[in-house]
Amino acid sequence: MIMPELDIHLDETDRSAQLRADAYAGLLAAPKWLPPKWFYDARGSDLFEEITRLPEYYPTKLERDLLAAQADRIAAITGARTLVELGSGSSEKTRLLLDALHRRGDLATFVPLDVSAAALADAVALLSADYPQLRIEGVVADFHQHLKLLPGSGDRLVAFLGGTIGNLAPAERARFLAELRATLEPGEWLLLGAGLVTDPQVMVPAYDDAAGVTAEFNRNVLRVLNRELDADFDVEAFEHVAVWDPEREWIEMRLRAARAMSVTLPAIGVTIEFATGEELRTEISAKFRRDLLAEELAAAGFNLRHWWTDPAGRFSLSLAETG
Repeated sequence: MIMPELDIHLDETDRSAQLRADAYAGLLAAPKWLPPKWFYDARGSDLFEEITRLPEYYPTKLERDLLAAQADRIAAITGARTLVELGSGSSEKTRLLLDALHRRGDLATFVPLDVSAAALADAVALLSADYPQLRIEGVVADFHQHLKLLPGSGDRLVAFLGGTIGNLAPAERARFLAELRATLEPGEWLLLGAGLVTDPQVMVPAYDDAAGVTAEFNRNVLRVLNRELDADFDVEAFEHVAVWDPEREWIEMRLRAARAMSVTLPAIGVTIEFATGEELRTEISAKFRRDLLAEELAAAGFNLRHWWTDPAGRFSLSLAETG
């Protein structure tokens, strides 16, 4: 077995500072907002895994089906010796790519990147046991900040899966794609999973399931603030809301205050007022059309080479090459 490595570019001090800065900026804004990355403590990660198994939540299932169908072709097209996964989590779906690249005989290194050192260490340990011939270099980092630190050069395939690109607003997407392109060399590849615009009666339930798991996931961000910033949110006094914005073509997840309240966050020295019915935005999930995604990729210096969707056109995998 090749011993795995773990490169840490984001420690607990950095993470705490980011949370404080985000909470201060977002909760004092009008309207209020928080970044979705703060859902994902251990409980939040477990809840999201549960969401992916719900009947309403189609993106994970469709992406897995697309990967299963196209992984060998992706391996043949890219010939990648290094696979990088941004926001890797458990890397469950990514095993389809690992297996395909291994069958081809090209793959030498896997680089999963995630903000959670604990989750990444667990994933790396499991992957090392299952792929003993593979060099696995885990990177604890934030893809918003540390793309330039990605290891490898010249033969990389970067996977950004799960529709996570939709959590970025247009300006954030443009900056992210440009920074990723600046990190990669000509002839390297980006594999992107993205949700597509479809019937709102299909999209909205995926973010507002009948069992209430997504509601608990949404409220978990308040539990994170209570624990880590000594806040006193009455978590159950917030209602989960998911709405489709047809102009921006994205789903918004919000938390709506059921009553007027004051919330104190001693760790950042502020008290926040909520009016009855006031909403706090916790996530956007943009849905795409092929032309728009191709334009955004091209603007950043990527050429869209291949495009795959499920038969109903609800989710896409795109393979883009650096120019």
